[in-house]
Amino acid sequence: MRPSEAERALFEMAEQQGGYFTAKQAAQLGYTASKRNYHVESGNWIREHRGIFRLGLFPPPERPDLLKWWLWSRGRDDQPRGVFSHLTALSLHELTDVNPARIDLAVPTTFRKGTPIPAVLSLHFEDVPDRERETIHGVPVTKALRTILDVWPTGAVPQTELKRAFLESRRSGKITTSELTKARKEPQVAPILIELERSNP
Repeated sequence: MRPSEAERALFEMAEQQGGYFTAKQAAQLGYTASKRNYHVESGNWIREHRGIFRLGLFPPPERPDLLKWWLWSRGRDDQPRGVFSHLTALSLHELTDVNPARIDLAVPTTFRKGTPIPAVLSLHFEDVPDRERETIHGVPVTKALRTILDVWPTGAVPQTELKRAFLESRRSGKITTSELTKARKEPQVAPILIELERSNP
């Protein structure tokens, strides 16, 4: 691939990811380790984390931290596996005023990393099906119902606040009747739903 073609292809790829891309993605376009180092040293690229870069002149996304850590969650096939969940998802849905100190990221139970887990991340090893996730700021996030159900047993947010978030999500359509019908059939979830629907504030 010609340099100009590789540059255009890299831009198009990074554009889909808020200006971010991985070393493997760049390598597939012909950017060897020496070329990657050159672009970092010249300021064309910014090394955000091990194996994760950002185009230097690309407008920063609204939540660059989310894109960076989502790419961090990539598996051996270089595909990101993480879904933002728990308090982080609650904040992204703007359902409460919670401002978590760490970033909650749900990853598959089979997820493994050969490097230490960054201190800013709080990993939750659980499989999140497609029907329980949506996209916010360009990254996957657990839907409102799944988020509230995840946070409820942790005690990290007062129950009255979660009940309020649940009621608001029902009113706005973030939580649908169909979702509730399916959730009530799950033995571990049903008791929590009873509490959420009881004496809403």
